[in-house]
Amino acid sequence: MLSAFVNAFRTPDLRRKILFVLGIVVLFRLGSQTPAPGINVPNVQTCIDLASQGENSSLFSLINVFSGGALLQLTVFALGIMPYITASIILQLLVVVIPRLEALKKEGQSGQAKITQYTRYLTLGLAILQATGIVALARSGQLFGGACNLDLLYRPDSILSFLLIVLIMVAGTAMIMWFGELITDRGVGNGMSIMIFTQVVATFPGAMWAIRQTNGLATFFLVLAVGLVVVAGVIFIEQAQRRIPVQYAKRMVGRRMFGGSSTYIPLKVNQAGIIPVIFASSLMYLPALLAQFNEGTSWALWITDNFVVGDSPLYMVTFFALIVFFTYFYVSITFNPEEVADNMKKYGGFIPGIRAGRPTQEYLGYVLSRITAAGALYLGLIALIPMFAIALLGASQNFPFGGTTILIIVGVGLSTVQQIESQLQQRNYEGFLRS
Repeated sequence: MLSAFVNAFRTPDLRRKILFVLGIVVLFRLGSQTPAPGINVPNVQTCIDLASQGENSSLFSLINVFSGGALLQLTVFALGIMPYITASIILQLLVVVIPRLEALKKEGQSGQAKITQYTRYLTLGLAILQATGIVALARSGQLFGGACNLDLLYRPDSILSFLLIVLIMVAGTAMIMWFGELITDRGVGNGMSIMIFTQVVATFPGAMWAIRQTNGLATFFLVLAVGLVVVAGVIFIEQAQRRIPVQYAKRMVGRRMFGGSSTYIPLKVNQAGIIPVIFASSLMYLPALLAQFNEGTSWALWITDNFVVGDSPLYMVTFFALIVFFTYFYVSITFNPEEVADNMKKYGGFIPGIRAGRPTQEYLGYVLSRITAAGALYLGLIALIPMFAIALLGASQNFPFGGTTILIIVGVGLSTVQQIESQLQQRNYEGFLRS
């Protein structure tokens, strides 16, 4: 592994790409620590400390993880990458239901460029809505769920100050999109994924240190050991796939013979990625949001007891069921067995022992359903690990190992390392995964 790192930095163009990515990451973290103008930084820090000592986590704790802790600090990059993630998910769903977008997707690179442009516009629109909502909550003192009554803005009654903070946060989101595209074009890996990876990893040291201070050294090492086991298991499952063999028949085109090759269709166990967990987490925050605006009512108290704290059995069961549902839903719209079977038949491909056409479609659907069941259970169990830690160990709400955090870190890390490895192998160097 160390020799692979040395070889990566010995290659001039690869070294420039890696250093460019690191430079963007430094700028990104700098913006995530720079408070927006008009924010009362001492009061914000006091409120963060008070909220972290409370029994209930903040309503925006998950989004705060995606922003690298920048959201609750009300920094320039407070919104983080979440508006872009939400916009991308919405566009992916709309491609299935809107014929115009589906036609653009089939046009190839030019159509994908237009969809990307629509994603940017939607990202800015969502950023305006989210920034307005967050600053309004900060202005009213409800950003920390009532845990702190200090003024978070220097001029809470000024409309100009309010609009300036919203404008700065929206501009920060646009700059994050630009950073991501620069990394994709001139660096290594997918830019947006690396932005997410950076923000999630930034919360790790603080979360681990909080466990050390709250639960002691023994619990700290226990959490660390469990985390390493979880990471190893996630890496194993993320790379697991079912390979369905495909044989292409020989055919004559002019005087040349084509076809006759063998390949396979790789169906990953976790075909849906992290999207189901994000969907389920977003829905689980809706009841808490409604209860926050209707405090004191009986149903709001019931929601607070069962759908705010992660150690509630009803919360766990509902969260697990939503993840399973969204896993099947997302896989069904991203992988179409009928389309795959038709393309195979068109180019003379077939699965050994399975007739082309409808039998192939039914076979692919059967295999996909079984694999998706395993993937859904895997995602659900990984997502519940922090909640079990809260219930059994009394760990903090920001338990670092498990759920969305580990899935992002492992997924993005594997993808980036594989891209660096492929570039190393092109230059006859030994790659990361083979050293």
